[in-house]
Amino acid sequence: MLSIRTKKDLTFVKKSVKLIASENATRDVYESLHKHGDIRNIHIPHSAVYYIRSLIYRDTGVKYTLDHVEQAMKAEGWID
Repeated sequence: MLSIRTKKDLTFVKKSVKLIASENATRDVYESLHKHGDIRNIHIPHSAVYYIRSLIYRDTGVKYTLDHVEQAMKAEGWID
């Protein structure tokens, strides 16, 4: 069963690699393709991140960023 965490339980983990974390991955991919001809520094979250974020929103009414949810999931031991 999925346990729902409160805002204070969600933590961030520092990364040594800077990635662009955006709410609009499709737009970012097309912008990168247009600008560079390939995908650079684009991070598209796993579908589980979108699913968990929607569950959190449904249960709490709080809409966290995808990056925030993904970092919290990793802090809890989730492996991509």
